[in-house]
Amino acid sequence: MSSEHERSPATLLPQAYDELRALAGRYLAGERAEHTLQPTALVHEAWVRLSAGHQRFADRTHFFAVAATAMRRILVDHARARSTGRRKHADASVSVASAGIDAGAAEFELLELDDLLEQLARFDARKARMVELRFFGGLTNDQIAGVLGVARSTVAEDWIVARAWLASRVRGERP
Repeated sequence: MSSEHERSPATLLPQAYDELRALAGRYLAGERAEHTLQPTALVHEAWVRLSAGHQRFADRTHFFAVAATAMRRILVDHARARSTGRRKHADASVSVASAGIDAGAAEFELLELDDLLEQLARFDARKARMVELRFFGGLTNDQIAGVLGVARSTVAEDWIVARAWLASRVRGERP
């Protein structure tokens, strides 16, 4: 059952397109020039996936939260397809700084980030979702708090812990 206030991807995409494209551009900025996935294609693929599910969204923030997951999956699927047969996940790096993680390195592999988020989810699913919303969705702490149904201070505290956890893993530290 959907309320009259819920909106479809078709109504939300035109309003959010420029922001989604800017996010996609940041994700792909570190890629090599001949990279086959472009920001516009990433946004369009996310829209296709969101539309295919006939999902309705309570508001713009909910749309961005779901779009964040879709964009993450698309980027990871693309990186996995490209790395088939390779020893290293070359060409698929993302900026650590854009996620706000001070790990003493400028970039790491997209598939590494996905693996780290999966590990973090096993440790604390809410913190992993918060990182995904922040990094892939570009959501603010207030927006993340709304999506997760927690206080803004909880998001801020979770970010401190998640950022430290991710930074330690990027540096190769283990508990």
